[in-house]
Amino acid sequence: MGRNEKGDGGDRYRIDDYAVIGRTYAEYERTLDPSDVDLAGTRVLDCPGGARGFTAGAVARGADAYAVDSVYALSFPDLAARARADLDRAVDALDGVEHLYRWDYYDDPADLATHRRAALARLLAHRRAEPGRYVAGALPELPFPDDAVDLVCSAHLLFLYADRFDHAFHAAALRELCRIAREEVRVFPLHGFDGDRYDALDDLLLELERAGHDPAVESVPFEFQRGADAQLRVRV
Repeated sequence: MGRNEKGDGGDRYRIDDYAVIGRTYAEYERTLDPSDVDLAGTRVLDCPGGARGFTAGAVARGADAYAVDSVYALSFPDLAARARADLDRAVDALDGVEHLYRWDYYDDPADLATHRRAALARLLAHRRAEPGRYVAGALPELPFPDDAVDLVCSAHLLFLYADRFDHAFHAAALRELCRIAREEVRVFPLHGFDGDRYDALDDLLLELERAGHDPAVESVPFEFQRGADAQLRVRV
């Protein structure tokens, strides 16, 4: 179960375990920029999908979109309860560390919570309507064949949780995402909860290049956590 705590001394946001937090399709447009892809007829995977509205939004734009997350093994009521509890903890944890974030896209913690609740509502409605688009699974081994989708979007897992996922996990996870994608993998953010960019990112870029992929770090028009304004884009 995800738990959030106030940063020690007010200088760090902390979260235990893996929190099921929602983001809207509009947030994905700023962080992973799927809008530059003609989604009509494109197969897209959100990994991890969590409590996010991305898949519903992508389907509404003509994509053949799916999401994968271990929490989709939960019953519908249990997933909803888990996501709502994690959201409450995440918002509470901002108390005293608001200065670590830029409050331009979101007005304040209450407005951020409104966005998160909207994403969760979209997820719950869409999962009820099209349950086959939500698949239980977890990195670094996913239940999809090679070249299963055109684009993989991966937000707020890799790099963000670098304090509990080691380098071997990150390398294996990226290999898996590249195995599934025919064209591209996009990952955001590149920073951990400590505010620092992943310290072995250059090593990962080199590993991806050696595997025949074309990785690049690209700026995005979004910065909530200060300094976290870039995505990893891998052309496979």
